[in-house]
Amino acid sequence: MMKKFLFSVFAIASLGFATSCSDDDNGGPDETPQGTEVKKSGFITANETWDSDNVYILDGKVVVSEGATLTIEAGTIIKGAEGREANASALVVDQGGKLMANGTADKPIIFTSVLDNIKHGEKAGTNLTVEDMGLWGGIIVLGRAPISVSGDLETKQIEGIPANESYGQYGGTNVADNSGSLKYISIRHGGILIGQDNEINGLTLGGVGTGTVIENIEVVANQDDGIEWFGGSVNATNLLVWACGDDGLDTDMSYSGTAKNALIIQGNESGSALELDGPEGSAATENGFTLQDITINGNNKLTLIADLRDGLIANLNNVFVYNIAAGSSVKVNGEESLKELAADRIKFSKWEIVVPGTTTLTELITGAGVNAPKFVTNAAVLTSASQATVGANVSVFGWTYAKSKSAF
Repeated sequence: MMKKFLFSVFAIASLGFATSCSDDDNGGPDETPQGTEVKKSGFITANETWDSDNVYILDGKVVVSEGATLTIEAGTIIKGAEGREANASALVVDQGGKLMANGTADKPIIFTSVLDNIKHGEKAGTNLTVEDMGLWGGIIVLGRAPISVSGDLETKQIEGIPANESYGQYGGTNVADNSGSLKYISIRHGGILIGQDNEINGLTLGGVGTGTVIENIEVVANQDDGIEWFGGSVNATNLLVWACGDDGLDTDMSYSGTAKNALIIQGNESGSALELDGPEGSAATENGFTLQDITINGNNKLTLIADLRDGLIANLNNVFVYNIAAGSSVKVNGEESLKELAADRIKFSKWEIVVPGTTTLTELITGAGVNAPKFVTNAAVLTSASQATVGANVSVFGWTYAKSKSAF
């Protein structure tokens, strides 16, 4: 049955997008018993609600089009079908579309794979672990807030969406653009391959504006980054990333918002806990962006704590790092970033680090040269995690899958 099901999905994808799978005039499912699977594919062009009494299956990419709002009820489970490259499943909110996905601590909205045996009304399945990555795509939200790209173009096509598709553009001039509200959402086992060395992030935010709400987001076992900002100005709070295959939090293209209270737990295949890039074009935000109240748990492995790249401008405040192995580092990467560090536009404030062995703070920061003191004078060495006075308030993550698995 699984082979037959996947063949039907791929057949639909090869012919182009189908309409949303439904029988009523409003684009929603018919009345069904609790827990019935409802397949979705193609473009959502009118307002639609996904009911928590059903489990929704993403057959390929489901796109919330301009002018449409997709509302997902608290407690809803959404599963992404298998399918690589052009057939990868994902939920995409196009420019001008809105996603109203407001879960609660008791009833989070869960995005996972069709291979996950989680059932309606449950918060976790039993057959997958954090080693199971890349089983579907992820969530992509696209807005009209400013970005900084090569050639100083106003818009760009997002990673993961082929250039010949009619959707996928992000960027613009509206700092306050509103793409909806995402609260208490757990995104698991995503990041499927869409091309050579190209996977989908757990949550991708492309040119998303300050009118959008991003709060209480968990990303677990994503093959690529946990959360990545491509420019935009949206603020985000209470973020947890666990055991992703690449970076925990990734910023690019002159992101200008504030992300605060984040917990990053490294896994066996994780890359940088923080990969922070500067502008790609000439446009740069004068004061950069802010990461504040961040805890990084290296899981006792060699950890690139932060990779500071490409002329980054950022404020990195109240950061606590622990469980890192010898050789872990904060890296200032490239001539442009060195210039910004010297100009005091990469700012470190109140870092506390449980360093391994006899490692010094000067040894911990690499590539900074004579500018290393700008980090060292704003960081403190701890001998145990219990001494920390900065970092994330992890008590807010009691609702997460990571907490249920004692990841912290």
